[in-house]
Amino acid sequence: MRLRNRHGSHVDPVPFVVVTGLTFMILLSFGPLYGQALGLSLETAIALSGALFAVASVVAFHRQVWTARPETIGAVPSAVRAERLFYLIPILTALIVALAVPLVVG
Repeated sequence: MRLRNRHGSHVDPVPFVVVTGLTFMILLSFGPLYGQALGLSLETAIALSGALFAVASVVAFHRQVWTARPETIGAVPSAVRAERLFYLIPILTALIVALAVPLVVG
């Protein structure tokens, strides 16, 4: 996949694909369940989750592809980027567990 930013430069698609995939997983896994818990019908909850996913995907595309500046990729050292990634893993795990707790308890 050869994505280009607004200046025509090639942009790495992997961050966009990962963020979009995680958004899809979280919104369409937990969204309908929470929608039904709030009294929405299953169809409405799925449609709302799909709409939120579409909005999140557009925001991710704008931030990570359209306005990306590939010439600044080396500005942050790889050790700092790896440290941020390792901090993000427990945060995402805690988020998924926190989202699941009300559904298991209720």
